Amino acid sequence: MPQGQPSVVPDDGLTTRQRRNRPLVVVHTGTGKGKSTAAFGLALRAWNQGWPVGVFQFVKSAKWKVGEERALRVLGDSGEGGTVAWHKMGEGWSWVQRGLQGDNATNEEKAREGWEQVKRDLAAQTYRLYVLDEFAYPMHWGWVGTDEVVEVLRDRPGTQHVVITGRNAPDELVGFADLVTDMSKVKHPMDVGQKGQRGIEW
Repeated sequence: MPQGQPSVVPDDGLTTRQRRNRPLVVVHTGTGKGKSTAAFGLALRAWNQGWPVGVFQFVKSAKWKVGEERALRVLGDSGEGGTVAWHKMGEGWSWVQRGLQGDNATNEEKAREGWEQVKRDLAAQTYRLYVLDEFAYPMHWGWVGTDEVVEVLRDRPGTQHVVITGRNAPDELVGFADLVTDMSKVKHPMDVGQKGQRGIEW
C-alpha cells in the first residue's frame, strides 16, 4: 500500500508513530458536491478499523433517509467492524435552500443541543471518529461560536478524530484544522435544470 512521505519532519519531539497516530480535525468545505460523501467514506474506513463512529447531522432533515445512513447502520449492526450511532437534529435541507425559511429559533436551538451532545461525547470519549455533517452552517450563521468549537476540539482527550462538513467553514476553524479540503464546483447537472436523483444525491 502506498504511504505518503512528509516533505518536512517537524522538530516537535514526537516519534514517527506518535506523529502518525495523532488525532485529526478534518474539514470538507466549498461549493462543490461531495463534502458529506467524502466524510462518510472516512466513516467506512473507521468502521473497518473497528472504531466506534458517531454521525451528527446538523441540517439535513431528520425525515430524509440518506443512503449512507442505512449502509452504515447495517454495517454497525453486523458485528464485523466498529459500532455506528446516527444522530439527527436538523429541521430540513429545504430551509437552507430557501433562505432560512421556517422557525429559525427552533433550528438554532436544535443546532445548539446537537453541539452540546457532541461536547458530552467528546468528554466521555464515546467515539473514535465523529462526523459532524453540515456543522459549518451553524458556525457560519453564528448559532454556535467558532471560538468555542476550536477550544473544545483543541482540548478533546484521547485519540478522537473529528470531520466537519459544510459550505462557508469559518476561517478560524480552517486555520485550526489539520486537514482541509475545499471542494470547488466546476459543473453540476442542477446548473441546467436537472433535479437530484436516487443513487447520486441520496
